[in-house]
Amino acid sequence: MKPIRIIDIVKAVHAIDYSSPNRFAEIDSVVFDSRKAKENTLFVPLKGETDGHDYIQSAIANGAIATLWSRSESEAPEGIAVILVDDTLKALQDLAKAYLAMIQPKVVAITGSNGKTTTKDMTAGVLAARYRVHKTEGNYNNDIGLPSTILDMPEDTEIIVLEMGMSDFGEISLLSKIAAPDVAAITLIGESHLEHLGTRRNIAKAKLEILDGLKEDGLFIYPINEPLIREEMPLDGTYSKATFGIDKTATIFAYAIESGKDYTNFKVNFDDTATLTIPVLGDYNVQNALIALSIASHFNLSMIEVKAYLENFKLTENRTQWLEGMNGVQILNDAYNASPTAMKAVLKAFQNVPREENGRRIVLLGDIRELGEQSTKLHESLSTSLSPENFDEVYLYGDEMLALYEVLKDSFSSENLHHYTGEKALLIQALKDDLKENDQILIKSSFGTDLLSVVKELRVSER
Repeated sequence: MKPIRIIDIVKAVHAIDYSSPNRFAEIDSVVFDSRKAKENTLFVPLKGETDGHDYIQSAIANGAIATLWSRSESEAPEGIAVILVDDTLKALQDLAKAYLAMIQPKVVAITGSNGKTTTKDMTAGVLAARYRVHKTEGNYNNDIGLPSTILDMPEDTEIIVLEMGMSDFGEISLLSKIAAPDVAAITLIGESHLEHLGTRRNIAKAKLEILDGLKEDGLFIYPINEPLIREEMPLDGTYSKATFGIDKTATIFAYAIESGKDYTNFKVNFDDTATLTIPVLGDYNVQNALIALSIASHFNLSMIEVKAYLENFKLTENRTQWLEGMNGVQILNDAYNASPTAMKAVLKAFQNVPREENGRRIVLLGDIRELGEQSTKLHESLSTSLSPENFDEVYLYGDEMLALYEVLKDSFSSENLHHYTGEKALLIQALKDDLKENDQILIKSSFGTDLLSVVKELRVSER
């Protein structure tokens, strides 16, 4: 990050008071984990499962020269500049806003029930064709992660691409107001967070909070096939709007889609001559690519200019990622997140991948979290995407997947349908005994179900 003077941090966070032997000393990194502190670091003690204030001596030992502080002044440490604030998290967010104003990059904000991480990766990838780009890494998409991502931004950044996550009302609004995006995009409205929000309409309302901080002359990009967004969108916005989809009435639409095992080719109406490629399977990933291409066009990049960058973008791991498994098995790892909509989409894509010679097409599906009262019904609905003609073996894991298991018993034989709960050792052993050379297995679940541990056990490199 660009160095910031302590006195400027004091002003940015609206400090109550501060003590410093050198108000003009500069900090060049901001951390909330004391173990990551180094020379010239600002330490931000946050309160969660533990209280970061308890780790101040660790931060000092590692080189931190300043700290935000919301405990009493009498408890403040010595040997470090102490900036007194009411709320260290709010101060972190205010500092991020000030740093954005200092660097002045264009800001792209992306949210949605599914696909936001892949879309973020694609967007950063294509914008890199001309611009210096900084993006959200990992799952740093909440009220702590987003300001931290901003503060990690190099001073020569021209465009920052920020992912915004949520579980309830108000969360996206806060993030949008911190970021003040020039471009805001919603990938889709799915069923994630029904447990907290109750209906898809409420999910749409919560996602539309991304408009709360959108600049007046900004651009809002959304799927043309989502009526809830059109119905709930504020009527008084001065920003521009653009749509994406397969429908030819969308601002940008895809056609001539051809999907393989680890790629998808397609064309877009922005340039009928260019065949574009993404290094992942599935029509649903084309939808994500359309957002990235729409954003690229907004920043005056041509389809020809971004073609190679889209084809080679760096995908965050555990998202539709092919891995080499034990015994010559091919694993399609998509076990980081899930919703019924996303699970159906990847099942459709997977069933279109040709079987290897003498190999089988197998799925392992884990519980989908945060579906609330509709969980049983939505898990049962997955049965429409699973048939013995398309899938040779079905493994299900978790208490919620019992509902799907009961429905599938009518179509799958008991030898080809399996359900497990509790400890995963029996599931892992069953898979190791069953999987053979040239088998292909899709593993998909919510992160909290932890099927990533199963992926780890089945990978060649992890044996």
